[in-house]
Amino acid sequence: MTAPSDIDHGWAGSRRLLRLLRDLMKAGGSSQERLDRVVDLIAQHIVAEVCSIYAMRSGEVLELFASKGLKPAAVHMTRLKVNEGLVGLIAAQARPVALADAQGHPNFAYRPETGEEVYHSLMGVPIMRSGRVLGVLVVQNRTQRSYDEEEVEALETVAMVLAELLAGDRLLERTAGSGGGESELMPARLTGITLNQGIAIGVAVPHHRGIVISQVVAENPEAERQRLDAAMSEMRDALDAMLARQEVAVAGEHREVLETYRMFADDRGWRRRMHDAVRGGLTAEASVQKVQNETRARMASIKDPYLRARLADLEDLGNRLLHHLLGLDEKRREDLPEDMVLIANDLGPAELLDYDQNRLRAVVLEQGAPTSHVAIVARALQIPMIGRCEGIATQAGEGDPVIVDGESGQVLLRPSASVRSGFQESIANKKRQQAAYRAVRDLPSVTQDGQSVALLINAGLMIDLTHLGDAGAEGIGLYRTEVPFMIRDSFPGVETQADIYRRILEHAGDKPVVFRTLDVGGDKLLPYWRGSHEDNPAMGWRAIRIGLDRPALLRQQLRALLRAAVGQELYVKFPMISSVAEFSAARALLQREMDRETALGGALPKAVRVGTMMEVPALALQLHQLLPLCDFLSLGSNDLLQFLFAADRSNPRLARRYDPLSSAMLTLVRDIARQCEAQSVPFTVCGEMAGDPLEAMALLGCGVRRLSMTPSAVGPVKTMVRSLDVQALGDAINQFLTLPDHSIREPLRSYAIERNIAI
Repeated sequence: MTAPSDIDHGWAGSRRLLRLLRDLMKAGGSSQERLDRVVDLIAQHIVAEVCSIYAMRSGEVLELFASKGLKPAAVHMTRLKVNEGLVGLIAAQARPVALADAQGHPNFAYRPETGEEVYHSLMGVPIMRSGRVLGVLVVQNRTQRSYDEEEVEALETVAMVLAELLAGDRLLERTAGSGGGESELMPARLTGITLNQGIAIGVAVPHHRGIVISQVVAENPEAERQRLDAAMSEMRDALDAMLARQEVAVAGEHREVLETYRMFADDRGWRRRMHDAVRGGLTAEASVQKVQNETRARMASIKDPYLRARLADLEDLGNRLLHHLLGLDEKRREDLPEDMVLIANDLGPAELLDYDQNRLRAVVLEQGAPTSHVAIVARALQIPMIGRCEGIATQAGEGDPVIVDGESGQVLLRPSASVRSGFQESIANKKRQQAAYRAVRDLPSVTQDGQSVALLINAGLMIDLTHLGDAGAEGIGLYRTEVPFMIRDSFPGVETQADIYRRILEHAGDKPVVFRTLDVGGDKLLPYWRGSHEDNPAMGWRAIRIGLDRPALLRQQLRALLRAAVGQELYVKFPMISSVAEFSAARALLQREMDRETALGGALPKAVRVGTMMEVPALALQLHQLLPLCDFLSLGSNDLLQFLFAADRSNPRLARRYDPLSSAMLTLVRDIARQCEAQSVPFTVCGEMAGDPLEAMALLGCGVRRLSMTPSAVGPVKTMVRSLDVQALGDAINQFLTLPDHSIREPLRSYAIERNIAI
């Protein structure tokens, strides 16, 4: 056997090896015979005593499927779980491993039946296709051989080629099946998180682009480079045409998302890596596939959710380029069902636009996040979407009936006829209710006994403002300024922020907008801000605590708000205030910025109203000091409830233990409302309580007259308000709060039903 040092230029990118592999897999014989010849061929060219292929079986078990050098009896007998041994480690991390002393690694797992104790060095790479690990390719040497980067890269290229060849042969697909069985056809209920609300019924359409790479070895590298460049140019033109389409041409975060996505297509580093792969002997499409695999492996270890979410954008872009290279039609197939529910592991933002919006009823993703780019585009297009629905991509078969409940974050696969009928009736009822809500949209929000109730909406993106008029709301009671920060990859400067806030005010017209300053930290992380780990982030360094400790950030935001609202009324409130001293410090920063703008000759808003969020119970004990200093007060029911009961709202064990309609919560709200009324300070409740008709009814009975909620809740709550005698309700609430019960929910519900109050 030739010594490694005698190999001409190592063996990286050996076109001869790639061609031999291609020819070998096309040759006759059984699948096992061809695999045996593959490992023998690779071992010869790599100059290794051992070459082995492990295939992924059901249950995440890696089975030794072919080997040159290990004992023949070990083939199909040796099995390792994912993350077990070095082979399992490679599969778990989807990254290569190269060790001169493999047996000294803590993950080394000895299998006596293999006879591998005499082999000291090991190099292994994952066999991947379309983001899925199909198996592991391993070479071993008796000596302590130090594999260099070129050798690792070459083995990755071989593994990528092997994946395409084996997938075409369907060998690994047969060995890595889900197990089959009739149980897969049974109804199933999966849960996820709501990325965009809505209910839909349709049939499952798994997202795939039908990409099959039939030729991986380049005959003419220069011709392949030209093909790659031509496809890149064609793709960029197609993306420009997509951005010009009517449904996405309007301004907003979804437009910015798509423009950022378009910029990825011009990334020089991405293009250079593909050119390098072409020079290494691969076809243009195989080069794209290789770079995709490398990107997946590199980003798999990244913990940051924002950066992980960008992988979907890069996947989309690579698949789109492959479509242009292979001459596939970018338009969706005409045979797609009329009522389709798209099922995918993840999607890029432009990928969603490839589907016919008239047929697409909903989208369900294995991954996804509320601030992911595809979720923002889905909200702009009003497509119901559920994310983090584990198992949906494997359990949903093409054509399976699907119910997507974007209200509860549930997906029902293959539902029974009775369940389907129930949801169809629910959808019909919802449509009738929506029609009834539209009928009261322009009617005043006044109770039966003449009490006016201000109904406002919560917002966080420009697209939310389109619902302001549709909902019949009087303004925006809570604009979450942190959301635009969370979808960017760098902190926006003063002018960028001012432009965002200016557009918000323009869209709102003469309706007030209450801007909440940055509420980041906790579960809301900025992708470009690395904070330290906290055991209890909800009660840690977040919101105004960050703003006061890093005043430059808060001052920049306040400066932008002042500039955006020149000549108008500006409403600003500070989140997570726990003491009067914190509120005074924050208000002093605002005054400092107002003085600065005046000194520079700049104009100011015609009025600046300053308030705070009531989220921390300690602040409720300081109202007599706080109220004379603030222009308005907003109660954040979600945070206040969890802090009042010391109950993490994200903990499913505690989710229903502490009811918002408990006597403690409502007594606190009533006391705050009374003090605000005595001081003539406007008091608004934001959060989930305000948007639930029964809970909103309880708030009105406690003296609240301003509610801010999701746009979809305005209609139901206004209908409730117009059917209510609030004076009589207040007397009943006072009696209910004397009960020793866990909650007054049921007595209140009975009260509403008896009096025909619309809840």
